Amino acid sequence: MPSIHVYMHEGRTIEQKKGLAEDITAAVVKNTGAPAEATEVIIHDVPRTNWATAGKLASEG
Repeated sequence: MPSIHVYMHEGRTIEQKKGLAEDITAAVVKNTGAPAEATEVIIHDVPRTNWATAGKLASEG
């Protein structure tokens, strides 16, 4: 059972998350042969205050 975790900044709509999950599932099915029913996509919404790149919080601009 493939399990794909997506980490991204919070703020996407339910429609955006649904489309992302559908597209990722389709790609996994196409490239691995795993059935869609066994493919999990887990979206982790991370606040910008909890995400840093190069030592700078994303919330700092």
